[in-house]
Amino acid sequence: MFQLNNEEFNLIFQNGTSAWGGTRKLPYAFTEHGVAMLSGLLNSIKAIEMNIQIVRAFVVLRQYALGYAELNQKLEDFMIETNMQFNEIYQALKELAEQKKILNKPRNPIGFNVSQYEHATKN
Repeated sequence: MFQLNNEEFNLIFQNGTSAWGGTRKLPYAFTEHGVAMLSGLLNSIKAIEMNIQIVRAFVVLRQYALGYAELNQKLEDFMIETNMQFNEIYQALKELAEQKKILNKPRNPIGFNVSQYEHATKN
């Protein structure tokens, strides 16, 4: 059993539970192993039923945490793969822009230029 700190206690209220009135001490919580140890001490039917429900809640939380970790890993892999693809696209666009600069450089016109001829004949 351990006492929650302020940050952990605030997380409880962010999950939709209501706050109590007045100032109180931070609550205590059991770990999964603490609940299992406590079950060895309890002998009433109600206590045993409650302990079973708590252990089931811990099992669901563990499954949720494993699913979250798996989802987080898949998301990281996706982000890495997507980032690599965006880098490849960026490099290809950069190369195309360089090629376009080379192709679009100003060239001297070939052939007869009327404006140059008129300018030369006026002088």
